[in-house]
Parts: sequence; C-alpha cells; structure tokens
Amino acid sequence: MIFYNSLSREKELFKPIDKKLITLYTCGPTVYDSPHIGNYRTFLFEDLLKRTLIASGFKVKHAMNITDIDDKTIKASTNEKIDLKEFTKKYINIFFDELKILRILPADYYPRATKYISEMIAIIENLISKNHAYISSSGDVYFSIESFQKYGTLTNLKLDKLIQSKRVLSDEYSSDIIQDFALWKAYKHSDGNVYWQSPWGKGRPGWHIECSAMAMNLLGNSIDIHCGGVDNKFPHHENEIAQSECFSQSKFVNYWLHSNFLLVDGEKMSKSKGNFYTLKDIIKKGMSVEEFRYMIFSAHYRSKINFSLKRINNAKKAISRITNLKHKLIPIAKDKIQTFPNAKKRFHEALKDDLDSPKAFSIFFEWLKDINLMIDNGTISETEAAKSINFINFFDYIFQVIPKNKEIPEKIIHYAKLRETARMKKDWAEADKLRNKIDYYGWIVEDSKEGFRLKKKL
Repeated sequence: MIFYNSLSREKELFKPIDKKLITLYTCGPTVYDSPHIGNYRTFLFEDLLKRTLIASGFKVKHAMNITDIDDKTIKASTNEKIDLKEFTKKYINIFFDELKILRILPADYYPRATKYISEMIAIIENLISKNHAYISSSGDVYFSIESFQKYGTLTNLKLDKLIQSKRVLSDEYSSDIIQDFALWKAYKHSDGNVYWQSPWGKGRPGWHIECSAMAMNLLGNSIDIHCGGVDNKFPHHENEIAQSECFSQSKFVNYWLHSNFLLVDGEKMSKSKGNFYTLKDIIKKGMSVEEFRYMIFSAHYRSKINFSLKRINNAKKAISRITNLKHKLIPIAKDKIQTFPNAKKRFHEALKDDLDSPKAFSIFFEWLKDINLMIDNGTISETEAAKSINFINFFDYIFQVIPKNKEIPEKIIHYAKLRETARMKKDWAEADKLRNKIDYYGWIVEDSKEGFRLKKKL
C-alpha cells in the first residue's frame, strides 16, 4: 500500500510497525455542538482508510478521541449554564448516533479527555524534568518549542524565519507567530467548577496534550497512522509531535494522513453565511446518507470537494445503476462462488494507491457498463454473474452506498429461486405458494426473459 505522508510531503510505501496489527489514531469531535458535514468528510475518509486496510488483510487497532474539555466546551457549557459533563454528554450521544446513521465502522476505543487527566499530568511532569516545559509565574505550564529542534517539520515551518512571541494560552492559533504553547492552564474564575488538582495548583489541560496522552496510553509511544483534517496540522498535530517525542524519545507517528476541506457551494462553511449544514440538515433537504457518502468518495480525500444539494441527482443515478445491476444478476448467478472478476484487482489496487477513490469508481463503473451489455446480449454465465455480485458486495463494503432497504434478504432470494425451479417443473401450486411467501415479507417477484426480478413493495 502507498500513502501520501504529510510529514514527508510525498507518497511512501506503507511499512507497518507490526505486519499483523495496524495502530490508527484519529482526531474525533470536540463536543460543544453537533458535528457539521465538514467534520464528517474527515471521519468518512478515515472510514475509507480503515475499510481498505481491513480489506487488504490487516487488523486495525483504532482509537478516536473525544475532546470533552477545552476552551470551546467550557465556554459553551458556561453560556448555557449547564455542568460540563452533562453538557458534553448530549453531543457525545448525537455523535455516536450519527456514526451509526453514516455506517462508519466503530473504533476500538473512544477515549474522553477528562478520563486521562492523570496521564496528562505525568507527561507534563516528565517534560518539565527534561527542560522541555516550564511553569510560568501565573501557574500555567508551557512547552518550550526551542527545546525541540524538529518543531515545524510537519507544516514546513522555519523557526528562524518566523516572528516568535513568548507564549500562547489559547488552544487554537495561526502559524503566523510561533509561540510556546500551553500544556496546563491555571484555574481562572471563568472556568467555573471545571478544574483538577496538579503539582502546579488547580487547573486543566491544554488541548494538544490531551491527544498525546490518549494516543500513547492506548496505542503505544510509536503509532503507524494518525489522521485528521488539514486544519488540524497546525497547531494541533505539530504540537502533538513535539510533546510526544520529547516525552518518549521515539518517533510518535510514522504516517500522517490529512483530508482536505469540504466547501459548500464553493465557499468555506460558515453559520453567518447560512451555508452551515449538519447531517440532519442535509437529510431534511432530501439527501440520503448513501448519497452523501457517494458524493464524498467521488473526490480524492486530499482534494477540496464542493458540497451542493444540486449534486443529489448524480449520486441517485449512480447508486440506482448499482442496485439495478445487482437485482439483474441475482436470478442468473450460481450460488457460493468465492472468486471475483478481473476488474476487482484493478479496483483494489487503486484504493491501495493512496485511497484513490475516483479511480476506483471509474474502474467499477466501466466494468458495470460491460456487465450490463453482457446481460442484455444474453452472454453472461452463471459463474460470471456470481463473481459480479461478489464484486458489487466488495465495492459496497468499502463505500457503503447501497441503501439497506434495497438489499434483498438471502431468504427472499432463496424463495425466488425455489419458485423458479417450481415453474420450470410446471408446479404452479408450489410457485404460487412461494410467490405469496415472498409477498408476505414485503417483496414482489416479476418474471422476465432473463429470469426473475425482485422489487421492494412500496
């Protein structure tokens, strides 16, 4: 497999630490509001990565963090006058519900930052002891970026060519001014009842130390792959590398993968512009989850993608072509064939080349056109039809774009095939009995020259 590594800024052959088990860390949601579809563009890219790794024979140990303590969560919970734990619980539940709706494979671990405070404190103590961090007169603890010579490698920053300010307390800031960043924030009145005791007095962790503590605790000091959106590169991922490597004295992450922005009608999403969509918003406007997934994967994860509700029809047509072909193949296919058509290998190779989903789509739909011609010409064999169904199932395991309500249950297919056999024997009573059974379960069986066709009752 080949991945574009943000650290080297080039494609690299993937060489896992352990050939059998891949460690994967992905930045999850900050639970101060419902995730927007830009967040889900990143989570879907990570789902594509994980599914491709699994389909390529790897086992994946996956941790996705939940940021339930930072500047945003404290400010939002304070504004609503709700206890932080209760406030974040609402958005954590929304996030988990929407992961299921989007058919995203679950992570093995969903660590919450508030559960790893002692681990964060231990790392900070270690960094202070090694002179990589220092305590300010106000009780805040900062990481000294000058103590880490490789600082700026991920985002290609040159420390000697940038303006440096002493330090920054905010979780998020730009790369225009390079500053020592906060590992621990001393308690302020605006924090309300949100604080923990530490060797430096009561306070709370900075955002960046949270991911380092959770990632290293769950996956080890060195991790195969770390993912996120391009907006996480600086300062978050840059700071993660610095504090983690100074703590462990080993390389933190071997492969950094970042997805690009999701634009809305050509512009960056913004509540003030009225182009800010949540998952519920787009579903209400008529876009299905499968159509959203299709639209996201139609572009390469490193390319910007323009979201528009006008693109629903393109996704609908493409998904309909897939489901229609599968329904045509079912009555022809021979049972229990494990092999695939030749196109499947080229499709899989495209995915293994830095998750090239547009190329994979192109290979699949070119193959789909050829199979439809074979069906129309009556030249497709039972074996080729069965191989074709396997390929469609593999395609859908990767992309998850076939609506579940259009998937024909195995028992319905079984009844339809039994009915076809009964009709060939002119056992009309048995054929009618099986038709009624199919009807009872909500499906309609139709007869054609190519064989039976099954449709879901409206």
